[in-house]
Amino acid sequence: MKEKYIVITLGLLPFIMVLGNSMLIPILPTIQQALQLTNFEIGLVLSSFSVSAAVLIPLVGVLSDQYGRKGLIITSMILFIGGSMAAIISGFLPNERSSFYLLLMGRIVQGVGAAGTTPLAMALAGDLFQQEKRSKVLGILEVYNGIGKVIAPIIGATAALFAWYSAFYVYPLVAALILYGILRYVGKSETARNTVSIRDYIHKLKVVLQREKAWLSPLFFTGGLGLFLLFGTLYYLSFLIEETYHIDGFFKGTAFAFPLGAMTIASYWTGREIKNNRQFMTKLLLIGLLLVSISFALLIFKHDLSSLMFLTTIAFGGLGFVLPCANMMSTSVVKDEERGFVVSLYGTVRFIGVALGPIVFGEWMVEVTQMFVYCFLLILFASIWLFTKMDMMKVIKMGMSKL
Repeated sequence: MKEKYIVITLGLLPFIMVLGNSMLIPILPTIQQALQLTNFEIGLVLSSFSVSAAVLIPLVGVLSDQYGRKGLIITSMILFIGGSMAAIISGFLPNERSSFYLLLMGRIVQGVGAAGTTPLAMALAGDLFQQEKRSKVLGILEVYNGIGKVIAPIIGATAALFAWYSAFYVYPLVAALILYGILRYVGKSETARNTVSIRDYIHKLKVVLQREKAWLSPLFFTGGLGLFLLFGTLYYLSFLIEETYHIDGFFKGTAFAFPLGAMTIASYWTGREIKNNRQFMTKLLLIGLLLVSISFALLIFKHDLSSLMFLTTIAFGGLGFVLPCANMMSTSVVKDEERGFVVSLYGTVRFIGVALGPIVFGEWMVEVTQMFVYCFLLILFASIWLFTKMDMMKVIKMGMSKL
């Protein structure tokens, strides 16, 4: 029974991480109108969370090794709750600029707390479970992540029917459940520690990057680009649905379930099936990049709402093939003892993609056709870099031999 509650608690960590941005995407136009923000400023509301998390994620692993996973998760949730309360209070201030600055500060603090969610959930699962059970628990974490992606926009859009800041009440509730589960069911002695210093950590990370940059650079770029396109497109879709088609509330939230649901299903299936099959990973990566490229190429010429919904669903279904393969390849080209460094840095790159998406698309969407041209050119560049500038099969084979 104790294990069951531990798994639920660990699953809520990636769940709240996903809520951090995905729940706000459908209500960004509402926040913008309420606080009289520019496109750049409303992009910052979404991206400030990701930037602060991205900066700290590489340090989370080594800090948790030194001070314990449990204590760091507790600290992270307290920060998350504090940032959420600041965001809630911002909705009651009489001055719009003051509300914006307090909201931005709250989002930054939320992001600092979010840095200790998914990475620590995976690390703690490794501490508490062994062999097949560990693999099963890690799979469950992905399920929570996927569920969060699909239902977060629905929760956010529905909550915003009461007030633009209503969605922020959800965060402290979930964080409180995590705190209760960690304090009640995870013992202090059950979390690993070692004495790796931050200086040694940074030095080892530099060594790995210098040695493997030829292989990791295109893989990191592709992973970051995928999330840049995902969150940028969802940002644009949010404004299009509300301002052009006047769809709001629950039904607006469900619109996001189609592309995010396709990505979640494809990611889950890919993660289960690829295992260590090198040829299969390469094939899925090619198929996924083709789907993304073709979809964005077609959006250049036809981007009404029905076309956008259909083609983004296809594109992000393809992204569901790409990201798990890129994840596996990135971690397979390094030695076992170096994998943690690479995973942390890769997480940072992915978060940078999430952070830049809304800001850049906020500027691009003034000219929609040109925006999709840029998207197509970026994904084309990533595809060429992967398949002509490096021998993918050789990279994977080299990596697998080190396992």
